[in-house]
Amino acid sequence: MGTLSGWIQEFQKQREKSFPGSGKIKSSNEEMYRLRKELADMKQERDILKKAMAIFSRPRSGNESL
Repeated sequence: MGTLSGWIQEFQKQREKSFPGSGKIKSSNEEMYRLRKELADMKQERDILKKAMAIFSRPRSGNESL
């Protein structure tokens, strides 16, 4: 029996109960994309803060003005 004919038979027997979880892939992919983007944003913020800390923790000479 081929895959497609097996799917058709399963759907004819069980209708809505066939193929459970078939809609969850999209939402988990969206969640993964969101989390990866959030991680990239946080890494960028961390790097910016590291650079700012390095700049502001340098010893200042007396003749520099802000």
